[in-house]
Amino acid sequence: MTGGHALWYLTRGSGAVTLVLLTAAVVLGITTSVRWAGRHWPRFVTAALHRNVSLLVVVFLALHVATTVLDGYAPIGWLDALVPFGSAYRPLWLGLGAVALDLLVAVAVTSLLRRRIGRRAWRAVHWLAYACWPVALVHGVGTGSDNRQAWMLTLDALAAAAVLAVAGWRLSARATAPAHGLTGEMIRS
Repeated sequence: MTGGHALWYLTRGSGAVTLVLLTAAVVLGITTSVRWAGRHWPRFVTAALHRNVSLLVVVFLALHVATTVLDGYAPIGWLDALVPFGSAYRPLWLGLGAVALDLLVAVAVTSLLRRRIGRRAWRAVHWLAYACWPVALVHGVGTGSDNRQAWMLTLDALAAAAVLAVAGWRLSARATAPAHGLTGEMIRS
């Protein structure tokens, strides 16, 4: 395997892993937002997993972007990864990837500055995570080199099903909170 092929495989693999990790971070974030806990699964475990998986998302996304730019197969530069819709190569699909990256960077930076900027500002920006995930999913569906492969289509469908299921669960938990005796504090997002 030559260096170019290695970068191509790393780009593909890191993109798929980033989608899985981003999906897990969103699912854990939603689970954390309703303060869910099980008998053998305390809330702090879910919150810690959310933080750590989110950090892994940043690492794998950085690897995905770096290998894409360094590969050289497609004319994609560092600026194309950050500035949406400016790339000469697949501008719509790469632009969506840049939008997802920018949204994720905003969420990550404000999470690091949470104590300095306050909870209200952090929460307002953290809502961007809900926009980041579908934009990233559509980016992969549109430009991924494996986007028509059965395994990738299955991965995309499972990711969508997971997020939609937990989002539906969260909305139903909010709607039925008084019937289950949950307090507003337990379901507030």
